[in-house]
Amino acid sequence: MATNPTNFDTNDPATAPLPNIIGASSAMADVYRDTRQVSRSNASVLLLGETGTGKELIAKAIHELSNRRKQPFIRVNCGALSESLLESELFGHVRGAFTGAIENRTGRFEAAHKGTIFLDEINSTSLHLQVKLLRALQEREFEKVGDTRTVKVDTRVIAASNRDLLELVEEGSFREDLYYRLNVVPICLPPLRERSEDIPLLVTHFLNLYNEQNDRYVAHIEPAAMEALQNYRWPGNVRELQNNVERAVVMAHGDELNCSLLPSVVTTGRQARTLGTRAMDFESLTEELVYIGLNGMSSEDTDLHGRIVDRVEREVIAQVLSDCGNVQIKAAARLGINRNTLHKKIKQYGLDGESASN
Repeated sequence: MATNPTNFDTNDPATAPLPNIIGASSAMADVYRDTRQVSRSNASVLLLGETGTGKELIAKAIHELSNRRKQPFIRVNCGALSESLLESELFGHVRGAFTGAIENRTGRFEAAHKGTIFLDEINSTSLHLQVKLLRALQEREFEKVGDTRTVKVDTRVIAASNRDLLELVEEGSFREDLYYRLNVVPICLPPLRERSEDIPLLVTHFLNLYNEQNDRYVAHIEPAAMEALQNYRWPGNVRELQNNVERAVVMAHGDELNCSLLPSVVTTGRQARTLGTRAMDFESLTEELVYIGLNGMSSEDTDLHGRIVDRVEREVIAQVLSDCGNVQIKAAARLGINRNTLHKKIKQYGLDGESASN
């Protein structure tokens, strides 16, 4: 649903909001301009921004404004699959390539031929898979898993990351050559806290959407509720706001969205104060982290347990390794796991460059 902004220069259509993108703030002007400009090319695009800032919507807009608009737009969430499954998902496989491969399968790169493939959470890919991705980008060719025949494709790549890829390059968990190949045109999406003036537009849009879906009529917003929504820091960004508005519409007994329909973390700002200073007890902090994690994901996302728990586990291992001077024997003892298990976890989470062998 497009908006009709009042604080954009109507004589500069390059900065006008895009179809299906909600936002009339100045923070979004560069995003709109860059999206329109890059859509005229076939260059690779790297979308950068926190979880829930709308990277997939911008990727779709680039595709829809390009000369590939009549061809497929295919999204792959690289963080939702294991390395082996992701390789097969991206490049396909032949019958007998591995246990369970009972027939040939076309990969997403091939399915997106002449169109666009959107690689979300590209930061979660392994170094092994990054080699194949680099070749697919540079040479426009690859082999299916278990096959020796080369498949050639004309597929535009748009990638997205919610982490600083250059930081990952420095850590050794992301290939530098792939980073520069993806980062031909970077577009940075601002977090919602940096465009709070868009919140009334977004709330109105989501109210209309969920009123229609749930046969409700929540037509009014209590001023105090709107103030709370605009003051909250929104770690899950637009996706978190959307989830909260949907919840309010479903739980409302009348026609007004008031503070009682919002989570206490929004109305009190408790999370913004306590997470930064770690003033919460461990159980409460854990509850808040899980809440933020779940609200930062869409209703279509899967493997929620693995995606949240794995991120926490990676951080625990990284911090314990650091505290132990990267001595794995000492870190394994502190973690209460054997050294072989720790070594596997270090490989799994790309912490190799930060650890010593003993």
